[in-house]
Amino acid sequence: MIVKHLSDVVGTKDDIDTKTWNARRLLLKKDGMGFSLHDTRIKAGTETLIWYRNHVEAVYCIEGEGEIEVIGGETYNIRPGILYALDGHEKHMLRAKSELRMVCVFNPPLTGDEVHDENGVYPLVETN
Repeated sequence: MIVKHLSDVVGTKDDIDTKTWNARRLLLKKDGMGFSLHDTRIKAGTETLIWYRNHVEAVYCIEGEGEIEVIGGETYNIRPGILYALDGHEKHMLRAKSELRMVCVFNPPLTGDEVHDENGVYPLVETN
């Protein structure tokens, strides 16, 4: 059984902070669950180009307001209680009107070292 508190991750190597987001990576590939789980904050007033070409992601908003614009498609409002799932590897722009707090699940699971490249992509890291 794995039992963690958010405070076990904050301030460690699994607490990734960038200009537009901060991801507290609670479960990673090394935990052997088949997915990774993240408590992520999207910084207010920011926009981030994201394209999970190598992963699918489900996101559940628990705080804040923003929007997700699918490149070449629709724009959806985000607020507490909204879930979106990027099951088609949709390239998108994520905008935070206020700080967003999201619970994110990735498959395949992240290893913990990933950050978006210039195209918004996380690399597919193959480790045992």
